[in-house]
Amino acid sequence: MLDIRGLDGEIMLEIPSDTLAGVFLAGVNLEYADLTGAWLRGANLTGASLRGARLHGVNLRGANLESANLESANLESANLESANLESANLESANLTGANLKGANLKGANLTGANLHYTNLEGVNLEGANLERVRT
Repeated sequence: MLDIRGLDGEIMLEIPSDTLAGVFLAGVNLEYADLTGAWLRGANLTGASLRGARLHGVNLRGANLESANLESANLESANLESANLESANLESANLTGANLKGANLKGANLTGANLHYTNLEGVNLEGANLERVRT
């Protein structure tokens, strides 16, 4: 079961985490939501706001996060293999131990992001802002 909580810590929504694969959440505001361990494989999160969200261990393989705001999000140990993060804002995001193999980060903002132990094999970083990235 996945609890989506608001800023006040109150549960906004409870759903089985395995039902989120391929879900359409484009433009949705999930700022500071706790999606730890969620199964969002192939989900459409285009333009979604996930600022400060807890996404530890989340499966976003093949997800579309184009132009999404992931500023200060915790994506530690997340699976973002083959995800589309073109023009996404990942400023100060924690991607420690994340799998970004084959992901598209073209034009993404990674200013101050933590990339310790992150798998960057085959990642497209064309035009990405890598200022102050920690590796």
